[in-house]
Amino acid sequence: MKVRCFSPCPFEVGEMIYIDGGKRQGDWRVVAIDDNKITLRCPMSGRVFTWSRFCYEVGDIERPVFID
Repeated sequence: MKVRCFSPCPFEVGEMIYIDGGKRQGDWRVVAIDDNKITLRCPMSGRVFTWSRFCYEVGDIERPVFID
């Protein structure tokens, strides 16, 4: 059975990222990270937001079928 696999992204402080879709869509600079939160700054407006860390889809993977 194919299942979607999501993995935490290994962010690095200072890197630029682009989020494709959703309320966070756009370009961001990573300004702080800890085990639970990530802080991003918009390079255009300078606004800073801290959110719970979120995951990114990495694709489909094959998993065994389990019967409930």
